[in-house]
Amino acid sequence: MKPETDECVHKAESDRKVARREMQSPDPVYDAVCFHAQQSAEKYLKAFLEENSLGFARTHDLVYLLDRCKDELPDLEAHRPRLAGLTAFGTAFRYPGAEADGQDPVEAVAVAERVREVIRVALGMPSGP
Repeated sequence: MKPETDECVHKAESDRKVARREMQSPDPVYDAVCFHAQQSAEKYLKAFLEENSLGFARTHDLVYLLDRCKDELPDLEAHRPRLAGLTAFGTAFRYPGAEADGQDPVEAVAVAERVREVIRVALGMPSGP
C-alpha cells in the first residue's frame, strides 16, 4: 500500500473512532458525529483513489469522489443518494443555521461504515472492527 493511502486510512479510522465514541456518549453532540462520519467516508474514498492513482480535486463532495471510482467500486453506487446526504454533514453542521437531529448521526455513521467496509475489502484490508 502506498504511504499516502495508509495515511488516508489512518485519518479515516481516527474520524471513525471519534464519531463512534461520541455516539456512545451519554450526551452526544450530533453535529460532531455527523461531521466525523462524513470525514471518515471522505478519507476512505480518497484512500482508494490514491491507491489506484485515480486523480481527484480537493473536495468534501462524496458524490464527486464516488464518480471518480464508481467503476471500481460498484457496491457503493447503490448508496449514491446516502453519500449525497452525508456530503452536507462535512460543512452544513459546522456553521450556525443547521443542526443535526437524532436520526442524522445514525444514518451518517451507517453510511460511513458501509464505505469503510467496501473500501477496506477493495484495498485488501480486514473489514472488521
